[in-house]
Amino acid sequence: MISQSSSRVRSLRHTAVNVAPANDDHAPAEATLELRLERRNEPWLIEVGSAHASQVRLLRNGEALVLGSGKYADIQIDDRTVSKRHCRVWTEQGRLFVEDLDSKNGVFVGGGRVHRAELSAGTSFVVGRTAISCREAAGFDDAVEHASSEPLPGVIAGSMPMRRVIEEVRKLAALKAPVLFSGETGTGKDVLAKAMHMAGPRRRHSYVALNVGALPRELAEAELFGHERGAFTGANIARDGAFIEAHRGTLFLDEIAELPLDLQVKLLRVLEDFRVRRLGGRGDREVDVRILSATWADLERRINEGKFRLDLYQRIAVFVIEVPPLRERGSDIVALAQKILRDVHDEVGTRELMPSAVARLLAHHWPGNVRELRNVVYRAAIAASDGQIRASDIAASLSMTRKRGKLPVSPEEARAYVERNPGNISAAARRLGVPRSTLRSWMKG
Repeated sequence: MISQSSSRVRSLRHTAVNVAPANDDHAPAEATLELRLERRNEPWLIEVGSAHASQVRLLRNGEALVLGSGKYADIQIDDRTVSKRHCRVWTEQGRLFVEDLDSKNGVFVGGGRVHRAELSAGTSFVVGRTAISCREAAGFDDAVEHASSEPLPGVIAGSMPMRRVIEEVRKLAALKAPVLFSGETGTGKDVLAKAMHMAGPRRRHSYVALNVGALPRELAEAELFGHERGAFTGANIARDGAFIEAHRGTLFLDEIAELPLDLQVKLLRVLEDFRVRRLGGRGDREVDVRILSATWADLERRINEGKFRLDLYQRIAVFVIEVPPLRERGSDIVALAQKILRDVHDEVGTRELMPSAVARLLAHHWPGNVRELRNVVYRAAIAASDGQIRASDIAASLSMTRKRGKLPVSPEEARAYVERNPGNISAAARRLGVPRSTLRSWMKG
């Protein structure tokens, strides 16, 4: 089971905070950002994520690293907007600092350009068009060992949390055991499930993906198990269901938590002996299917509430992979944004992310995760008529849903966030950008 150690909050107040916001037209005045943080002696992980390649370096107490595009930099960054000696990061009595070395495009922390800043665990900063994330090394010892491993095709995984997930996917790909992908909505659980299928011995056979949460209740059984002609109104021909279509391959059941209880019983029966009977049929058919599933919901909580069967959970969750939210993988944001721009190139043309736009992307919390990032970058690309995406384009794209009178997250996304971050409902509403009364009604809903 994958579990990410949460970053502890280490700063309660800022001193001498004078951070200039990202500016599209003029270089903002440099500032010094000082944070009073708890001292620590554990090593830091410095993750460098760019459109070209990702790197991970361990920084121990008392050590320093120079980041830049030049050959004498300790961490060489393939980014033409990065100076030869762009910035320096170092530790002092367990505290982590970054300092701009008179670079052309500056260093951005929290969306503002700074000269010198003290960084906390989980903080990301920007040099040129490259994202740098800092996190505690503790809890990632196993992933550090595989830091240079190649990611799975189609999966952006430069950050340490995602590298660890990729190692789990690779390790489990050869098995037949069911795997449950758990995590907030929009984190790419479906992409990882497809990657697991393609990395395993079943890749020569069918991969069938079915969103069981979106199935009409009256058709869900037929979609899963198939039906004979005349089994119900509109069944003009016989049809194989998802289990038969995925024979010798993989069946991915997305949003498994939304399956009604009566269908959970029928699904459990099939998973016990892998024999399927079409709706309206008389005989059973044996199938050889690997089951992968995904959910944003806390299934253990739903089991306690009587909304999900414990025996079904035990069938589908032999292994559980926790997929981290985008806010915990800041060093992946640039590579993800660049992939999105490549995907929409034929539609919008060539688009280039300016350093200020990268800084604005990293400053956002991303409650909608990769799905939200895709929408924001797509809208910004359309708005950037001169081919350059600036911070103002990103800001306008982020605010577009509010300007249209729509909420920034869906009820499903909000419930997922609150289930995974229980506590103060008012704080959750502020973080998600929805009225508290609305969030309460969604939670009851």
